[in-house]
Amino acid sequence: MTEGNSLISVDYEVFGKVQGVFFRKYTQAEGKKLGLVGWVQNTEDGTVQGQIQGPSVKVRELQEWLRKTGSPKSHISRAEFRNEKKIVALEYRNFSIVK
Repeated sequence: MTEGNSLISVDYEVFGKVQGVFFRKYTQAEGKKLGLVGWVQNTEDGTVQGQIQGPSVKVRELQEWLRKTGSPKSHISRAEFRNEKKIVALEYRNFSIVK
């Protein structure tokens, strides 16, 4: 596999006005559009967190989207990414919203 196609997994947390603005729904739709799997959920701290898995080039696209775009009514102050690692197979079947 080329570098852009190797599978990676990365955890994320997005800060700002990201709850009550359909952020999870838009994140799920963007992830599916890019062919990624993982999950997204609200936290008690008012952030949105989750995990993304897929080809590294597509994961980078979603990271950029989480950093700068988000849902139309959201205001992102910052996005943090951690625990990035190469994986040999996807651990999820789809991109889900966790309640």
